[in-house]
Amino acid sequence: MPLRSDWSDALCPIRRSLDVLGDPWVLLIIRDVLHGRGRFDALRESLGISDAVLSRRLRAMVEADLLVRVDYPDGSRTRQGYAATEAAAELLPVLQQLAVWGERHTAMPAGGAHMALIHDTCGNETTQGGSCSACGEVLLPERMIWVKPWKKARDRLVPAGVLTMGETSAAPPD
Repeated sequence: MPLRSDWSDALCPIRRSLDVLGDPWVLLIIRDVLHGRGRFDALRESLGISDAVLSRRLRAMVEADLLVRVDYPDGSRTRQGYAATEAAAELLPVLQQLAVWGERHTAMPAGGAHMALIHDTCGNETTQGGSCSACGEVLLPERMIWVKPWKKARDRLVPAGVLTMGETSAAPPD
């Protein structure tokens, strides 16, 4: 029995969007892929998700045109990882607005610190998801840096279609 209704044919665009994006793992996977963690093992480690759940979500996200499979060399063999499609990259304002909302409206856990969204073009922190609150430019993944003090990280996002090989293991979950 399904946990909820199938909204893929709904007239309401919010229902149709939630039909694709309503599972919290979907947005977390997109966040990680936009951070260059498109390899299965890096996603599993970063998210703390089981292989079975991750496999199901990745398969569904490829079918929904949020991710594409990308070949990468691994020693003498070729493996497949995942890269964001334009549809997934267009979710950047949603993800960033969720981060801004979370900063404003949820309690900071012990050991936490402010996450800054830096627009690399102008060098300023933005407090908006879609366009820079400092210079007004539309925010693109390749022009964004997420500063996460609790990880001592300045994560540069990657554009749609790119799988980076810089990370073979991921940091603790965000």
